[in-house]
Amino acid sequence: MLIPGSSRPVDCQEQCMAFPEPPTGSRRKRFRPLLHIVLGLLVLRIVLPYVLLHLLNDRLAKVPGYYGHAVDLDLALIRGAYRIEGLFLDHVDSVSHERTSFVSAEVIDLSVEWKALFHGSVVGELVIDRPSLSFTKDKVEPAEVQKDTTSLGDLLDDLMPLRINRVEVKGGELHYRDLTSKPKVDVQMDDLNILALNLRNSYDSTDVLPARVRATANVYGGRFDLGMRLDPLARDPAFDLDMGLEGMRLTEFNDFFKAYADVDVNEGVFGLYSEIATEDLRFAGYVKPVIMDLDVLGPEDKGDTFFRKLWEGLAGTAGAVLTNPKHDQVATKLEFSGELDKPDTHLFYAIVDLVRNAFIRAIQPSIDQEISIVNVGEKSEEEKSFFKRLFRKEE
Repeated sequence: MLIPGSSRPVDCQEQCMAFPEPPTGSRRKRFRPLLHIVLGLLVLRIVLPYVLLHLLNDRLAKVPGYYGHAVDLDLALIRGAYRIEGLFLDHVDSVSHERTSFVSAEVIDLSVEWKALFHGSVVGELVIDRPSLSFTKDKVEPAEVQKDTTSLGDLLDDLMPLRINRVEVKGGELHYRDLTSKPKVDVQMDDLNILALNLRNSYDSTDVLPARVRATANVYGGRFDLGMRLDPLARDPAFDLDMGLEGMRLTEFNDFFKAYADVDVNEGVFGLYSEIATEDLRFAGYVKPVIMDLDVLGPEDKGDTFFRKLWEGLAGTAGAVLTNPKHDQVATKLEFSGELDKPDTHLFYAIVDLVRNAFIRAIQPSIDQEISIVNVGEKSEEEKSFFKRLFRKEE
């Protein structure tokens, strides 16, 4: 064999001596740091979920006025996510130290939202499976609700380092409970599904109200449906909301009626329709409840006391007087408008509309599609006189 640039042949043994192979130990030393890194990452991947779960439970246990715990936490590094399983957060009474359910969820999945990432925005998405949110008596005053939701928001901020742009709730429940009443009250909506999109305006939308929220739920045989457009990043609240509830059976609300009105209902179907919009610190909207086929007294009331029968008779009579005979429904429409720092809602006009509906016309059981951010601030019919409102002609 010839060495390049030389005419002298060299045998294989001489060539091998000229270019010796590195010792086996040297090769191992070069790969050892890489091996240590791989083993370190593997150990970190195994240990990190337990460390994060411990830190999470420590955080849940120290939320002022609450106590919480999570069963498990798992990481999904490839898609930039982690899952929390079996989480709950309970109210803790400051005197008796008794715990009352506030919020729980079977699975909470927090991850990077890849759709927004493709638009150049690093934001997160939150998916919650089978959550339950409960409000109890003496905890549903506005200040308490604000305190509860603020605490929950702070907790979510701790759990998710990124700004949340997409939220999805699957199969949730919402409760109002009064365990001190007779009978006990547990009013709920179930099969609650919510989808909120573009909360951080991460899709470069030019819409005035770029975010979208859609919610549906079952309420005692009825169907709840909510649609909302909003701008969560606006300095002043800006949104346009439509909401409807149809077909709710009043007989399944009897525990509520017995606890707070000492009456029960033998028949009736309830609906509720509303539109609300805000812009430039002004708001406008209406709420329209409709009760169909109302019946308060029935054969099952024979065993009631005289005063209970009298009370139910009065309630039934009021319902009969205020029922539109053609459509067999009780309904009113409460319109409101004003400025956010001084709301202007009048019960008097609700009564006017109730009388007007009973004797002159029936309110159509549907959303009127008349409120939007376009007509916020327009002159309301509340400024008309009683008789003009009572006897106004149909359009």
